[in-house]
Amino acid sequence: GLVVGFILTVANYSFFSSLFVFFVTSSKLTKWKKDIKKKIDSEYKEGGQRNWVQVFCNGGVPTELALLYMIENGPGEIPIDFSKEYTASWMCLSLLGALACSAGDTWASEIGSVMSKSKPRLITTWEQVPVGTNGAITLVGLLSSLLGGMAVGIAYFITQLIFVTDLEISAPQWPIIVFGAAAGLLGSIIDSYLGATMQYSGFDQNTGMVVNHQTKDSKHISGKPILDNNAVNLFSSVIIALVLPGMAWFFWPRG
Repeated sequence: GLVVGFILTVANYSFFSSLFVFFVTSSKLTKWKKDIKKKIDSEYKEGGQRNWVQVFCNGGVPTELALLYMIENGPGEIPIDFSKEYTASWMCLSLLGALACSAGDTWASEIGSVMSKSKPRLITTWEQVPVGTNGAITLVGLLSSLLGGMAVGIAYFITQLIFVTDLEISAPQWPIIVFGAAAGLLGSIIDSYLGATMQYSGFDQNTGMVVNHQTKDSKHISGKPILDNNAVNLFSSVIIALVLPGMAWFFWPRG
């Protein structure tokens, strides 16, 4: 985690502020309403600790992009402007997308699981499923993912306002917030689709909880045991990192 933070800080303060908001909000939300989460999540860890695999899956893509950004542009802040800084702007939006995607997914699962009044539905079949099923979505969860991505976008945008010098002659920067929100929502939807199809979910009759591994007492709900949660998170952030800059390039106001 420290290495990820150090590389992103050296590369660009906006990268660091986005990472900071993601990690702080994620760990706080994981601990929030922990007593309820312990009853519905068989793999809930108190304190929201992140092991090295989780850090790699959430921070690996942004770290690689930050290194590429420094090779291309050198360390320092730039306005996102496709007409003047095409490649660097592309990398900045890829990094923003990866972090906003991770934040959106975490906010969706941590808030949606305890705040939603309606039963979650599986994204592929729209059937009602137990809370904690991989690939299950709720309206509260989707809204939370949008807000999670937006929080990362706001952090990036505010840091741009503070540290970038030539904003008045650049393309407008406010779309950063919009695309942060879009990355959070789209990332959560992709994550849910991968979770519903490539992650095993079963209902354990003894504990009354959803489990991610097949046991003799578990009844299959959805998905094949191909990926685990960390792999799903990694694939989602890679997809958003590839897709978001193209969307932004198409819709970004020029000058």
